[in-house]
Amino acid sequence: MAENCFHCGQGIEEERIEFDQKEFCCQGCKTVYEVLNINNLSDYYHLNQNAGVRPDSRGDHQFDFLNTKEIFDKVVDFSDDGISVVSFEVPVIHCTSCIWLLESLETINPSIISSNVNFTKKIVQITFRHEDLKLGDLARLMTNLGYKPSVNLKSIDKKEGSKTDRSLVSKLVVAGFAFGNIMLLSFPEYVEFFGDVKESWLEENKEYFRWAMFFLSLPVFFYSSTDYFRSAWQGLKNKYINLDIPIALGIIVIMFKSTYDIIFDLSPGYFDTLAALLFLMLTGKWFQQQTIKSLAFDRDYKSFYPVAVARLEDGVEQPILLSELKKGDRILVRNEEIIPADAILIRGEAMIDNSFVTGESRLIPKKSGDKIFAGGKQSGHAIELEIVSEVNQSYLTQLWNNDAFSKQESELNAFTNHISHYFTLIILGITLLSAIAWWFLDASLILKVVTSILIIACPCALGLSSPFILGNIMRVFGNKKFYVKNTATIENLAKITDVVFDKTGTITESDDANISYVGKELTSDLQVLVRSLLRNSNHPLSRTLHRKLNVNDHANVQDYEEIIGKGQQGNVDGYFIKVGSRSFVNAEGNSSLNQTEVYISINHVVYGKYIYKNRYRKGLNSLISKLEGYNLHILSGDNDSEKEFLQGIFPKNTSFMFNQSPTDKLEYIKKLEAEGKKVLMLGDGLNDAGALKQSTVGVTISDDMNSFTPSCDGILDARNFRLVPDFMNLSKQSMRLILIAFIISFAYNIIGLAFAITGNLEPVYAAILMPVSSVSVLLFATASTRLTDYLHKWNLE
Repeated sequence: MAENCFHCGQGIEEERIEFDQKEFCCQGCKTVYEVLNINNLSDYYHLNQNAGVRPDSRGDHQFDFLNTKEIFDKVVDFSDDGISVVSFEVPVIHCTSCIWLLESLETINPSIISSNVNFTKKIVQITFRHEDLKLGDLARLMTNLGYKPSVNLKSIDKKEGSKTDRSLVSKLVVAGFAFGNIMLLSFPEYVEFFGDVKESWLEENKEYFRWAMFFLSLPVFFYSSTDYFRSAWQGLKNKYINLDIPIALGIIVIMFKSTYDIIFDLSPGYFDTLAALLFLMLTGKWFQQQTIKSLAFDRDYKSFYPVAVARLEDGVEQPILLSELKKGDRILVRNEEIIPADAILIRGEAMIDNSFVTGESRLIPKKSGDKIFAGGKQSGHAIELEIVSEVNQSYLTQLWNNDAFSKQESELNAFTNHISHYFTLIILGITLLSAIAWWFLDASLILKVVTSILIIACPCALGLSSPFILGNIMRVFGNKKFYVKNTATIENLAKITDVVFDKTGTITESDDANISYVGKELTSDLQVLVRSLLRNSNHPLSRTLHRKLNVNDHANVQDYEEIIGKGQQGNVDGYFIKVGSRSFVNAEGNSSLNQTEVYISINHVVYGKYIYKNRYRKGLNSLISKLEGYNLHILSGDNDSEKEFLQGIFPKNTSFMFNQSPTDKLEYIKKLEAEGKKVLMLGDGLNDAGALKQSTVGVTISDDMNSFTPSCDGILDARNFRLVPDFMNLSKQSMRLILIAFIISFAYNIIGLAFAITGNLEPVYAAILMPVSSVSVLLFATASTRLTDYLHKWNLE
């Protein structure tokens, strides 16, 4: 008869419930099993046997307070149009089954749209329909599944204080206290060992000292070592050999051998070694944490979003950085721009697309006085908003990192995990063979050899190499105003074979001094109409022309519509205005060489056109020459009037594609990738969202616009556009640095193993060298990337 619950795996003590030929420890576990089977989620048990968590059996009303409007508003991240997003901290998440089940919540309750788990932070973010499922009921559902959310003052206040791992510090203190006292109590043994002097009192009380060392070692073994035991057990439970298994084995061997020795009065044991070992390893772990914290890869929104926001001061637009945005500021948000912070609609007709937040793409109308949440995208008229809360760093970061917009995972991380897994298995084999060999050579050295091998051969330095070097490179890129989404972007950047450029707004920049007008006279009154229409658009040509027309722009615009790649139209004070391409306004004539033209139509009469004398970005020629060896492509939504001019700039083998719609661009990227190419797409983020997402690496070139799109992998300040080849070269160099770090890590292990296997390495020295190897890799990662950055000839202004 089974002694453990089929769901949670815990021992069946008070109650035994039989159901479906299985046994459960309580009604809660049985209920969860039923729920999973009813919803076809029985794979939960296939992923990890006994992975379940025993549900909390307390009252059903413990989460009713979440249904109170005031608390609901404080707890949720987002709530609009019947859809809310909430982030719950769930401390009991511990394995792949937990993640699988929590990310399958929409299968259990149709009111849940999606759920994502951040395993590291043990946070579950859930998007749900709050009109069908109350927040309290959602928390209760998770509790009934065994994943009770931790809702406390921190959740309500939404404050993230600096987290200090007090548990690690307390374990370190306990190990340090025991280490010092055990060394003191070992004094009689050392006196005897190092000299011939025998003090009778010490000799007579030696046994008491040994047992005192034993009792001092107990908190070290049962408390300070628990992280290693827990990690090793979780690995074995999940049938995975992790890095802590050899260390846990070493600790157990030392403790039991030492206890055996003092019980049978064979020796004083190795309690001093055990305490020193834990003290040094925990010190190394703490130092490692501090080093990681000091590197601070978790960047803030100020570096993530180098985009400007149009703040209104006395009705005049004043571009400011997002980081300067304050509560109470009034801002202007144009068509296709992201709402940067929670705000109240003051003026205009808002049509908000919350697909970046909720995943559901539809336009939600808002009227004056309505609250609009950060992350929504305005579609249509420019609107005026008043900011009601500070820019939320983690929330905006989360938008960019949304799984829906993520690409493939890091191949390096997968490779490192694979290597580490087999590395640990090999070490366990070496340990066994060494123990057998020393049994025949000198059995008294088995403990020292086995312990030293298990401690010294830790591949954790191997696992640290890649994230630290790539993390440092990310910071170097950030200092040059190139902000990449994750380390996988740098890996992918090193593999690029083809570079695809968008034209307008990417390789060209527009200056209002280079715009001229040809056609019927546009009176000031008509210019007011045109400028009022242009005010709503975020397209670079529209913004440049808006700056050029020095007239009032507050005419009433209705039925505004912007057709991507063509133009914009709307009724302005009773006039039907169209601004856009020749075909869009049905104009006649041909386009001129090296010119971009924007036509004006008023009440279906073509008045004329604004001619943009294109100015290519500074350093474009140098950039193209440095990209020798790459296949280059131009994808433009404009006509081919500049083809001949561009052919004079780009290499002969460059592919030119004009009159490309956003769909055409996407299909072109797909075609290249189908041929095995790795594509870097450089666009302005407006018409290229699909192509940016499809490409291996998609980079948005940002001038002073809020052109953030979650589809891109990086945002590059337009002023550093010419540095694109440098970023690609540095990515390749970072791959070489990772290879060197791997070699250093393996060298440590091979040399250390050689000493350990031959019996020439004391366990305590192994405990010192193990964290030293990790720290040295961290120092190498930091120093080498900084040196590479220093030696690189950045052409910065």
